[in-house]
Amino acid sequence: MNVAEKASQASLFDPIRLGALSLPNRVFMAPMTRNRASAGNVPNDLMTLHYVQRASAGLLITEATQVCPQGVGYPNTPGIHSDEQVAGWRRLTSAVHDAGGHIFSQLWHVGRISHPLFQPDGQLPVAPSPVAANGQTYTPQGMLPFPTPRALETHEIPAIIEQFRQGAINAKAAGFDGVELHGANGYLPDQFLRDGTNRRTDQYGGSVANRARFHLELTHALLDVWGPGRVGVRISPSGTFNDMRDSNPRATFGHLASELAKLPLAYLHVVEATEADFRHGGERYEPVPTAFLRERFTGPLVVNGGFTRERAQRYISQGLADAIAFGTAFLANPDLPRRLRENHPLNTPDPATFYGGTEKGYTDYPAFDAPVAQVA
Repeated sequence: MNVAEKASQASLFDPIRLGALSLPNRVFMAPMTRNRASAGNVPNDLMTLHYVQRASAGLLITEATQVCPQGVGYPNTPGIHSDEQVAGWRRLTSAVHDAGGHIFSQLWHVGRISHPLFQPDGQLPVAPSPVAANGQTYTPQGMLPFPTPRALETHEIPAIIEQFRQGAINAKAAGFDGVELHGANGYLPDQFLRDGTNRRTDQYGGSVANRARFHLELTHALLDVWGPGRVGVRISPSGTFNDMRDSNPRATFGHLASELAKLPLAYLHVVEATEADFRHGGERYEPVPTAFLRERFTGPLVVNGGFTRERAQRYISQGLADAIAFGTAFLANPDLPRRLRENHPLNTPDPATFYGGTEKGYTDYPAFDAPVAQVA
């Protein structure tokens, strides 16, 4: 089915059925790391309020949530591998459901985008190959260069897949409505997929099919737990964040999209190129168009990437997307679906409060209050 055949008169504000879920609108909240978890990477009451305030989204997708201690790469990011973490998420999902919302857990392993200061026993981060990311990362000791990671042995990979499977089991115990595999933005599944970070010569490296193997095995593990219509997958085919590159991204992501189309996913979540991607390293960069992936993935498609109201509606009506995931706009506007539907002005986000901190820039953005009509 081509894009023209997918075109419809659907609105951004129409209900949508994704897999097993009937959702009230197509304005989704994108996963956004906010670094507000408590000690032990436990979700807390402040996080609960943040998500409840945004429960009018068609679907809430949580911030990236690590499936194991080895998967940690940033301070105060939540996990879903301990009893305390699961209990914290259970309180959060219950509150979101009480507010009428739907919520997926985004499951995460950062791979090489970590530092021994975050790793159990100070070990090196793991990756498909010993290729360090250029740049620095924020650690408890300040900004430090990314280390060269340790390449995973072939026999270690099934254990990581099982950690994702257990994360999916824990997400079900925590009351989520489904899970999303974080396969984007230069984290572990993305590192296996792209040849800029994968130099392996075993069954997980070399050909596109081999490099996609880890991504697909993770997806199958999540489907084994949740069944049809409860698993999403996020990819960033044009992304250069975390020093990512691929020699032929259309072939790489075209293959992955075609393989994912064979599975009973709730959706495929595509992150479009940003201005930062185009500037990466001063290189000439050709993004992978969403239309290219739409031709290969015929299931529900969620697209993210700095959307305005008008552009979002155009993607929906042209069949390029079935829903739009908003990031920064949802961060600053807890009532974003209403603001977009009624065309109200948006709050201005404060980048200084994006990561870490307290309620400032997290739960104190106001909802819209329509002005009182004046009597003539």
